[in-house]
Amino acid sequence: MKTVAYQTAHALTAEVGLQDIDLPVPRPEGRELLIEVQAVSVNPVDTKIRKGVNAPDGAWKVLGWDATGVVTAVGPQASLFKVGDRVWYAGDISRQGSNAQYQTVDERIVGRMPSSLDFAAAAALPLTAITAWEMLFDRLQIARSTTPSQQQLLIIGAAGGVGSVMIQLARQLTGLTIIATASRPETQQWVRDLGAHHVIDHRLPLSEELQRIGIQQVTHIVSLNQTEQHLPQILESIAPQGHFGLIDDPRVLDVMPFKRKSVAIHWELMFTRALYQTADMIEQHHLLNAVADLIDQGVLRTTVNEQFGVINAENLRRAHALLESGRAQGKIVLAGF
Repeated sequence: MKTVAYQTAHALTAEVGLQDIDLPVPRPEGRELLIEVQAVSVNPVDTKIRKGVNAPDGAWKVLGWDATGVVTAVGPQASLFKVGDRVWYAGDISRQGSNAQYQTVDERIVGRMPSSLDFAAAAALPLTAITAWEMLFDRLQIARSTTPSQQQLLIIGAAGGVGSVMIQLARQLTGLTIIATASRPETQQWVRDLGAHHVIDHRLPLSEELQRIGIQQVTHIVSLNQTEQHLPQILESIAPQGHFGLIDDPRVLDVMPFKRKSVAIHWELMFTRALYQTADMIEQHHLLNAVADLIDQGVLRTTVNEQFGVINAENLRRAHALLESGRAQGKIVLAGF
């Protein structure tokens, strides 16, 4: 099967990098599905793994943790899907990824693909939807009620993939006041269109920007990137007994200053359930089905902003470069081989 892979961790400028190769088609075991991949999207995790993780000696590392496709075979214990079903998923970071014509995935982290979207449009959403949903409802435990609330949600770095879904989920399923940060006119318009009540500039002090829109402090803050840089302003801007969530990888995270305000701190990694085979692993199956229903009902929309052509090494290198530039807006997708 056609595959894009590498053997040695590398920067995009390295001579040895992502390559077009052929690998054997895997076979599904246990509760696995064999999925013929139709489209993928690219996430920051792809670039982090590419730069920092070597393949085992003599083997190949396949990236890709977002995909849509068609079930072509099922393992002996699989019961949630049948051959021919159209599905979407983000996969398991400890296993080979979706930049291949075929992939095996545990059915408990796979959902039915929205019927109203094509494969490319749907591929933009699984990883970011799972991350945003788990952060809002599992980690921060925000109530799913559209009754107007006295609480606020500040999303730092809101124009990227996760933020683009989180804004929509929070606006459509909660009563919170949503404040999104974005620094360029086009990204500021993007987050407004997705449903943010207010937009502020994260290049400026967050506390001053909040005061500019008449808000002194916020009950919930989610930092999606550059947490280390924003931490002093996060501390200044969060309300006593507030909740702070993050998904990135700060080199240092000094949480002691939050003690005075009794702030609860929440990490979110959407791969945790699959990595540890948690008892509630199937919640990602239910979550993806719920998001598919919301899309088919017109409540949520896809966050595709760039389509980079077919799935091959050249196009994936271009996608990685755009992500690493820090100027990506929404999601980058590739479709077909």
